[in-house]
Amino acid sequence: MALSGIEIYKLLPKTNCKDCGVPTCMAFAMKLASGQAELSQCPHVSAESKAKLSTAAAPPIRTVTIGAGEKAVKVGGETVQFRHEKTFYNPTGIALRITDIEPEAQVQAKLENFSRNEYDRVGLKLKADLVLVDCESGKADQFQARVEKVAGATGAPLILRAADPEVLKAGLARIGDRKALIGPATAENRQAMAELAKSKSLPLLVQGKDLDSLIELSSELQAAGLNDLVLDTGTRILGKAFEEQVIIRRAAIAQQNKSLGFPTVVFPCLMTKDLRKEALYGSVFIAKYAGIVVLSDVPGEVLFPLLLERMNIFTDPQRPMATSPGIYEINNPAADSPVLITANFSLTYFIVSGEVENSKLPAWLIVLNTEGLSVVTAWAAGKFSADGIAAYVKKCGIDQKAPNKRLVIPGMVSGLSGELEEELPGWKIIIGPREAQHITPFLKEMK
Repeated sequence: MALSGIEIYKLLPKTNCKDCGVPTCMAFAMKLASGQAELSQCPHVSAESKAKLSTAAAPPIRTVTIGAGEKAVKVGGETVQFRHEKTFYNPTGIALRITDIEPEAQVQAKLENFSRNEYDRVGLKLKADLVLVDCESGKADQFQARVEKVAGATGAPLILRAADPEVLKAGLARIGDRKALIGPATAENRQAMAELAKSKSLPLLVQGKDLDSLIELSSELQAAGLNDLVLDTGTRILGKAFEEQVIIRRAAIAQQNKSLGFPTVVFPCLMTKDLRKEALYGSVFIAKYAGIVVLSDVPGEVLFPLLLERMNIFTDPQRPMATSPGIYEINNPAADSPVLITANFSLTYFIVSGEVENSKLPAWLIVLNTEGLSVVTAWAAGKFSADGIAAYVKKCGIDQKAPNKRLVIPGMVSGLSGELEEELPGWKIIIGPREAQHITPFLKEMK
């Protein structure tokens, strides 16, 4: 169970040394309790206290890593039922399902969708994460060949799914050290699956016939020393599967049920043969509360909406998305190009920079550090002020790049123009449009 700030404070050195970057140990304890700081920031905590705090701080849903290196996917690790209580940490993994009995051309088309459909959104790369290879033939050589093809076509983490552990061994022989998720471990094959997962140090997919059987399997596998589990209730009906996801999350977090304290996987691809319904079902489970959602294909019209939903749900509401402050060159600006300024809220930056880029006209864009706040919010908070803008303009060196000294400020803060003219003598302060969509005609008129 999570410790309160006072309970954490009792285990800290209480020296108020400030080495953690926080004025007092009490303040640091409160930050730890709210998830805004890491225990590693305190260099003086004792080994005994560190052990107690680490155990207490372990999330009620275990974090499981699938794959290795930069493309590894983490699922689980959640600590709350609802995002407004704190935040969600590891976005739902979106997996493409490929079977070993599908025609080669169909597999190739799916893999091309998986590799091609990647999107830039407010500075983030959005794409599907994993590929699941499913054995439907029951033949080790056929499964092995399909795994080899998929592994060669993509560097994404893999899920290998076969009822026979010997078939899984054949597939694993073709992927090296990529640390696949394997399974499913069921009541019938649990011992052999457990031995295989332990021998290879791999996470294990556990599939029950219902929640009660899943709890029994999970408890038994944990007792055998397996801690990296991913749970599948076996349900392939939308309503019941949704209900089970909620029950599992609530039991793990509110009731500290250790048998259900693992990420889950759901299979919309096995609930319907209609790809549009798959997308709809997938959207339900991204919201509540799947660790992995498996789809039969990932064309753009299915994948993109799910990626946006996932991004919105798993963006930390307590930490605004921010772009790095600085000077950005758009459309190869020259010395006589205008200088625009905006806030470093990512959405604001990408909208403004996109409109300037679409205008085909060269311009300099200064991004001011407003701690991730939008222009109007930052202005209201005193972070997009005349003195702050002037100080950064003088400091960043834009006057050397654009000696014409024409500074365009957002129309929403037009009241700053007079103060800026006083703070920046020699600069011409120009009031720009209130809305980003009017930037293109505005720049054309300036030209």
